[in-house]
Amino acid sequence: MPAAGGTADRTVLLLAHTGRPAAVRSAELVVRGLLAHGMGVRVLVEEAEDLPLPPEVARVENGPGVAEECELLVVLGGDGTLLRGAEFSRSSGVPMLGVNLGRVGFLAEAERDDLDQVVERVVRRDYTVEERMTLDVVVYNDSTACVPVHVDWALNEASVEKASRERLLEVVTEVDGRPVSRFGCDGVVCATPTGSTAYAFSAGGPVVWPEVEALLMVPISAHALFTKPLVTAPHSVLAVEVQPNTPHGVLWCDGRRSVELPAGARVEVRRGAVPVRLARLHRAPFTDRLVAKFALPVAGWRGGPR
Repeated sequence: MPAAGGTADRTVLLLAHTGRPAAVRSAELVVRGLLAHGMGVRVLVEEAEDLPLPPEVARVENGPGVAEECELLVVLGGDGTLLRGAEFSRSSGVPMLGVNLGRVGFLAEAERDDLDQVVERVVRRDYTVEERMTLDVVVYNDSTACVPVHVDWALNEASVEKASRERLLEVVTEVDGRPVSRFGCDGVVCATPTGSTAYAFSAGGPVVWPEVEALLMVPISAHALFTKPLVTAPHSVLAVEVQPNTPHGVLWCDGRRSVELPAGARVEVRRGAVPVRLARLHRAPFTDRLVAKFALPVAGWRGGPR
């Protein structure tokens, strides 16, 4: 049976930020390139309305089976679109190949100028797949509750933040069931190595190479003596307790999903049970990606002995 989305035996699910003219043009180029090589393409119904698509492209409703039998998820957009694509990738197990149309795009593997190469590499299956650690996040109403009131996940980070500008959020941080410190702050970021170059980096956290298995805890604008970023074991359990005498807070997962945290709430973060699979076109060291994405000055480097 041919895969849904065309008569081709191979099918790609395409996601695009249709609010960006560059994404619309890029989507058209990618679709026509894949179809010309005999591949099937699926596009979500809500995005298809804004894209100039030929009739061979399958319009599919967003749902649990949207990526079924697809071999790849191609995402065109900025960081927000790529994180949206990660939701599809995690739920389906289909690798995500990101094309950056935004500013930084650490999750992206290609830039807009590489679209022809992207199509060729996809057609030839000339890419590798790596798994990235995720976070499982559980919220309790207080530290004595046994039943969670909210369960979520994140690829980059789960951040506990104050909900109003007027007052600081008073929290106690915990690692592996033991308290670490109490302080007032704007929030606390719990991140993966993938997320170390995102919100955690902006809050003063370290850059962690993707191959490193670890969890990060980074306070945001904290008022205390010991508020340094922490790098813990990958099997550690991180917790942030919102103190009862403080205003309510909010939990954000990857900046996309949020839930209000009442005073006294407890947020636990641990390594996710389900990773996100990323398709890779390049085998360059992460150091080169870091320098390129942040435009770091390296003039004068002579290298080591050869």
